[in-house]
Amino acid sequence: MNQSSYKLEVYILTISKTNRLSLVEQVVSQIESLIESGEWKIGNQIPPEMDLIQQFDVSRNTLREAVRSLVYAGLLVTKQGKGTFVRSSSALGAAFERRIQQSSILETLEVRHALEREGAQLAALRRNQEDIEQLRFYISACRRAAEAKDIKAYEEADIQLHKSIMVSSHNDLLIDLYEHMEYSLHESIHQIVEMSSDVNFHLNIHCKLVDAIIEQDVNRAIETVNEYIAQFKKSLE
Repeated sequence: MNQSSYKLEVYILTISKTNRLSLVEQVVSQIESLIESGEWKIGNQIPPEMDLIQQFDVSRNTLREAVRSLVYAGLLVTKQGKGTFVRSSSALGAAFERRIQQSSILETLEVRHALEREGAQLAALRRNQEDIEQLRFYISACRRAAEAKDIKAYEEADIQLHKSIMVSSHNDLLIDLYEHMEYSLHESIHQIVEMSSDVNFHLNIHCKLVDAIIEQDVNRAIETVNEYIAQFKKSLE
């Protein structure tokens, strides 16, 4: 074997070794796939450690290192005394979340305004029968929660309603961007509902928005989003 052939062989072996994922990286990749596919949903607690050790066929140390890596990346969050939960659906979402955390509630509200105004406009243009059924389902859930004065249930139904409006836009990029805001969306809606002296106003204006989308009234859909965002800003002041 001449010197040039030897160098080529060493180079190929080096590349091969570099491309092989470590066990920790393999576990990280598998967990990311579970999260991105929706099998592990945002807000849900991940399975017990022993179950994951068996599922991935790795040691306790390997699993813990993988989980620590994902916590650091922002996809998972560990809550003292409770366990580890899914925080974001992707690394992009986690980075977006970290940036949002550095923003004020007013800044978050203004970004929501931009996304929700465009989402409502597109939803009014593009919604189909399946979208209409989902919108009616979640606005009814909001109404039931408001009547029962169940604030937690109302907030959850409200978040699902907003996500359904985005889905009705049939713009995948817009849907993904909004999905990445979910954790901060929970926080901002919670604060807005807490500050609101009249939950019925919150409900009624969302009913107006759903009606506008179903009736394909684009201008009224945009005006309604503008109205409730303006009201929320006033509450902050």
